[in-house]
Amino acid sequence: MALRNLLYASLVAPALAVKLYVSSYSGNVTTFELTPGVGAASLKTLSVSTECGGVPTWLDLQGSDLYCVDEGWLTPNASVNTLKVSPDGSLKRTSKVDTIQGPVSDQTYNKGKAVALAHYGGGAISTFTISATGAWSPLEQFVFNTPPGPRPEQESSHVHEAIIDPTGEYLFFPDLGADVVRIYKIDSATSKLTEQPSIKSDPASGPRHAVFWTPSKKPVYGAKPSTYLFVIHELANKITSYKVNYAATGLSFTRVQDIGLYGTTAPPNGTRAAEIAVSPDNKFIISSNRNATIFSLANPDPKNATKIPSDSLTTFTPSDDGKLKFVNLAPSGGSFPRFFSLNKDGSMVAVGNQNSGSLYVWARDAKTGRFGERLAVVENLGGVNNIVWDERN
Repeated sequence: MALRNLLYASLVAPALAVKLYVSSYSGNVTTFELTPGVGAASLKTLSVSTECGGVPTWLDLQGSDLYCVDEGWLTPNASVNTLKVSPDGSLKRTSKVDTIQGPVSDQTYNKGKAVALAHYGGGAISTFTISATGAWSPLEQFVFNTPPGPRPEQESSHVHEAIIDPTGEYLFFPDLGADVVRIYKIDSATSKLTEQPSIKSDPASGPRHAVFWTPSKKPVYGAKPSTYLFVIHELANKITSYKVNYAATGLSFTRVQDIGLYGTTAPPNGTRAAEIAVSPDNKFIISSNRNATIFSLANPDPKNATKIPSDSLTTFTPSDDGKLKFVNLAPSGGSFPRFFSLNKDGSMVAVGNQNSGSLYVWARDAKTGRFGERLAVVENLGGVNNIVWDERN
């Protein structure tokens, strides 16, 4: 593993060290310590764990427990593993629960009493209850026998993410293979799920991930703030926004906008959208774009003149009516940025470039939303696929 510390001048005051947990298709979950400071940033490896199984894919920090999903390519079953985080950054597995194949995302719900998994490879949703002692017990499974879609990537159902709505009453599951966003209502007494009408995406669009967003501006007295759902489509390389309408009879959705990820430019051939996130200040929506190296960067090794080809991240500003406005494109730092994560004040973005096997930490101006200098780089990590910040001090 190669670690490189890069100088930067954008920080004006020292900051406390924070931890980053990074999973990779290499089978490792690595704990890094990131120390910003005046004129320099350093990344230090604290721990490397292989206790999440052979294919760790998704991380979810819950207090001092790090839930880690093993996609299960190398074993008969996939699994979810609870890794206890020690103050020194080391990770120790305290529980393991086998699941059906292909989990790629988890979402706790019902006040932490249950967890839902999205299974890409298994074309399914599974749920578990969590006891007061932290023990997981299987609850339900929903397996989808979806007929093949228009694209080769849609030969079957591929549920890609589990997310909870702002009320805590519904779970949403974008299904890339079926071109739908599946929706379930939560029974607070049992944690069981009841299927609701799905959102139908355009054929061959491939919904992958989604986020909810509510305007920060307070509405007119007596009115409830509007809620919007932004769905990023991997195959169509666009974001579709929906207004979420809550009623006693359930949910309905008003389609607001479709917007491409490259501004006024058509998506490059072969590009694939990946992650979407809301900035901590609620003023920006950010997405990542894979397999289109539109940037060329200086090598992080000052002794190496070879340029680094880089894919991109897109920044948008949302308006109160749920429409997005393109701001700009910024480099990810490498190839195939499967995942990125912002720190809690939005001043830094950690990007996992899967095909490059690199972790890049970028400075970001939280006021303008624009990316700045690269602060630190870790190379030779294997296929980086998830990153979690731990800023507890």
